[in-house]
Amino acid sequence: MVNSPINARRALVTRQAGASPIVKDIIKAGVADRDQITKALQKSREEGRPLPDVLQELTGKALPAELVRQYKRQQLFELKVLFGVESLDPELNPISFPQMKELVDVLINLDTCRRHNFLPVARQEGDNPSLTVAMVNPDNLQALDELNRITRAKGLRLRRRVIAQEDFLHLINQYANELQASKLAGASQEAHIATDIDLSQYEQLEEAQDEAEMDLIDVLKGSEEAPIISLTNNILAKALSEGVSDIHVEPQEEFLRIRFRKDGVLRQGWENLPKQVIPAVTSRFKILANLDIAERRQPQDGRIRKIFQGRKIDFRVNTLPMRYGEKICMRILDNSSTQLGLDKLITDADTLNTVREMVKKPFGLILVTGPTGSGKTTTLYSCLSERNDPGVNISTAEDPIEYTLPGLTQVQVIREKGMNFAAILRAFLRQDPDVILVGETRDKETAKTAIEAALTGHLVLTTLHTNDAPSAVARLSEMEVESHMVSASLIGVLAQRLMRRVCSECRIPYSPGEEELARFGLTGSGHGLTYYRANSLNSDQIRQAKAQGQPICGKCNGGGYKGRCGVYEVMRVTERLQALITENAPTEVIKEIAVEEGMKTLLSYSLELVRQGLTTLEEVERVTFTDTGLESELKAKRKQGLICRSCHASLKPEWMECPYCLTPRFSE
Repeated sequence: MVNSPINARRALVTRQAGASPIVKDIIKAGVADRDQITKALQKSREEGRPLPDVLQELTGKALPAELVRQYKRQQLFELKVLFGVESLDPELNPISFPQMKELVDVLINLDTCRRHNFLPVARQEGDNPSLTVAMVNPDNLQALDELNRITRAKGLRLRRRVIAQEDFLHLINQYANELQASKLAGASQEAHIATDIDLSQYEQLEEAQDEAEMDLIDVLKGSEEAPIISLTNNILAKALSEGVSDIHVEPQEEFLRIRFRKDGVLRQGWENLPKQVIPAVTSRFKILANLDIAERRQPQDGRIRKIFQGRKIDFRVNTLPMRYGEKICMRILDNSSTQLGLDKLITDADTLNTVREMVKKPFGLILVTGPTGSGKTTTLYSCLSERNDPGVNISTAEDPIEYTLPGLTQVQVIREKGMNFAAILRAFLRQDPDVILVGETRDKETAKTAIEAALTGHLVLTTLHTNDAPSAVARLSEMEVESHMVSASLIGVLAQRLMRRVCSECRIPYSPGEEELARFGLTGSGHGLTYYRANSLNSDQIRQAKAQGQPICGKCNGGGYKGRCGVYEVMRVTERLQALITENAPTEVIKEIAVEEGMKTLLSYSLELVRQGLTTLEEVERVTFTDTGLESELKAKRKQGLICRSCHASLKPEWMECPYCLTPRFSE
């Protein structure tokens, strides 16, 4: 077995970690139980990921900041024991970034550092000059041979330090961002020189079919690339390294603006580029997407495929002619970074059980609603993964196909050939399906065909664009679907949103005032709870802090938020709701009865995430807060006695009196 002594020591450290104080503290904090921690430790070891990230993925709960720091101290201690060398913690022993950058530029190139997972961090001169190198694996023989070769040639003594994987990635990404910024400055300077760029230089790119098969990181290493090619590759690489979902390339009158959407929020991705590069940049992206660069008057759709850090990434590209050029929007589809599974998406146990019960039904219609980019496709595929079994025939019609799930029959919509959703769905009905996924229902024909399939022994899952779950009924009515067919086929509706997670490292605890709580119907319900506010810095503040050497949160990079969590509203169709749907009852009435029947609204779900410390009231107001939703929910809760008549605190069904003001739940 390769490196068996290292593996033996790793196993010993892992066994010791299972009984360490951090495990006991995690259990005591209520973040996870021992079985979950055991599973997380194993997964962390197998995948090489930090334990806090794995635990949050398994439990939906973020470790408190003090436990994250405790875990990191323990991790560094374990690494010190494992490898027998001193550890390096950039938080306790700050690294001089200018010196590290100079060492990478002059002594050890970035390619070598990436390949062997090490970074030169300091050089000491004097009688016994030495080079300090931070290594993820100080026992890597190939890395040691490379370092000894370099240090001997320079007359330096090698000093090894072990560093945590996440600290190494943060440092090397910081260097890469600086490198991209300098390349961008060079590209912008060359663009200023030429007022009219000859697009003929890009003709040779059409024959470079192997570029899509190269890792984007390897492509970026080519220093002989034309500036615009380097610039576009850097845009794609930076977007992928920062985990953004969309890239917006927007020509303006005096400049080209590049914006990224991350965690649902648009922000400036680059410094504004000179307007001279607009035709070259848009043409380069169109060439990559196999679009017609001569067509500038009609919108076009295409796709770019790249490999980034070993992962296949698709960019769904759309061009739109506008006043100052063509706007390009690229949606990033990274299947490898998405974890499918309802338990990984839905944190509320009751909501999770309701959805699972709906998905187990043998036939009927399940609708998933929400705006574009709210995670509907991920939810649908998580539902399919619950039913994906050799004994179940699952067929999907999509535009485009975003996920690959083994065992499914997946069909791509091709409208120009007459293969729209309705046509594919009719073909499915002759293919003996059990479960059918229709990517999107936007027209009368697709809606009626889907409902007919649901009524004839098939489970049909599809999406609609509505604001909440009860509005889906009215949307089907607008498509001229008969109400009795809707009530007979509809199993339930799941509405969803994505809300930013507040950074667990730098979030600010505070006590909101009564007026702020009252806006969300929480008057008097904040007893014993800690609310958090995001420690968000804008781009200018982040730039200023970096220039002045002030510390910025290493987890969220000053943004105040890191990652997103789902907010769900599940309306399961009961007999009462069936009767209302048949009678064409107003949406407000359907919503009120649905809440009485146990539906947790988007607002209620998101406020529960606030109580758990996962997000903020500001995010609730941005994503899910509506006065009409609040009024409907409060009205239903008052009927059920779930709100105190005196202090308006939220009450649990089993409480017979308010624990805060001791008022009886129901009047005598």
